Amino acid sequence: MRRKYTYAISNEKFIEQLLFWSEKFQESSLLISNNNSENFDALVAVGCVKSISPTEKSFLELKLFHDENKDWMFGYLSYDLKNEVENLTSQNTDNLHFPKMMFYIPETIFKIKGQEVFVESILKKNEIDTYFSEINNQEIELKHSKITLKSRETKEEYLSKITKIKKHIQLGDIYEMNYCQEFYSERKDINPRVVFSNLNKKNNSPFSVFFQWRGLHLLCSSPERYLQKKGNKIISQPIKGTRKRGGNIEEDLLLKNELLNSEKERSENVMITDLVRNDLSKTAKKGSVNVKELFGIYTFDNVHQMITTIESELKENFHFTDILATTFPMGSMTGVPKIKAMELIEKYENQKRSLFSGAFGYITPEGNFDFNVVIRSILYNKLNRYVSVMAGGAITINSDELEEFEESELKAKAMLDVLKI
Repeated sequence: MRRKYTYAISNEKFIEQLLFWSEKFQESSLLISNNNSENFDALVAVGCVKSISPTEKSFLELKLFHDENKDWMFGYLSYDLKNEVENLTSQNTDNLHFPKMMFYIPETIFKIKGQEVFVESILKKNEIDTYFSEINNQEIELKHSKITLKSRETKEEYLSKITKIKKHIQLGDIYEMNYCQEFYSERKDINPRVVFSNLNKKNNSPFSVFFQWRGLHLLCSSPERYLQKKGNKIISQPIKGTRKRGGNIEEDLLLKNELLNSEKERSENVMITDLVRNDLSKTAKKGSVNVKELFGIYTFDNVHQMITTIESELKENFHFTDILATTFPMGSMTGVPKIKAMELIEKYENQKRSLFSGAFGYITPEGNFDFNVVIRSILYNKLNRYVSVMAGGAITINSDELEEFEESELKAKAMLDVLKI
């Protein structure tokens, strides 16, 4: 049984202090909305009561885990769960070693909104009072070891692969495919909390996450929502279409208009919108799948993005895990048609994606949830000292090889920069 408490705060650094204080736990999650959520400024879950990291039948295991416990759960779906929902395999090298799926029931949850903190915990109030005293006295670290990542492939190799992928499109194998490259470092240590703090200041996005699980870390500044469930209402918001920010107001507006009117970007967006509509229809009430907003242009610190919002109503007798299993992996990170695109991703990419292009989020006791798309992220395995950043984009018949390479570099820039600060 969880106890509920409410605290008032006046400390403007409280969320950042929470981030560094949470290091005392082996398991911690910090979700930051950066003023883009009606529900919370930050949602923090520390400690572990129970957890699962299934190796097979993962979505069924998640269903049974939630049905048994009916509690808050925080965790992730990694990209290679594709091999469970489709007849696919992965042979590429895995240097990160994240489990395919991991969810945990936290000891204590902090929901920060404005000047209030709402706490749900299995602990008594005097123990939570001690936590607050520790948090308010927590020092914020500033220094970390600077590292520079190297690319897994040369520029020439990248351009050659885009040409080969376009050949598949010409042959009719696919219409669109998401291709990503990796930047990495081996045998180097970082202070993940310092790096995340700097990343969130540089690239403050609505679905930012810091996650630690026994030496495995996700430092995420994602602008993209994968899926949200509120009651029987389902929302998906795929991103397809990117432009850099301008150097001044006039250039910024010009780039936004260029993105909105780009035939290539609109074509990409429509294809993924249709894929998402089809995926949602598998669990939706008849006639309830609707495009609420098409080609919405949203501006973030470093890029403009084209985002489409699709909604559906969940049909009776479907469990929330059915929605995840029938839509994962998300269309924006795979391609059209989805299965063939994933086969080609495996062929042309040099490494397993691991948690990249998966999803991180939370599930409520009632079975509602909100998951992001794990992009604009740093993955770090402290145990083998491996750091990874992946970035890429959607390849279509109209793709220009050099422009795709530059877009990939643009998307990776914020993460690469904060590792060198």
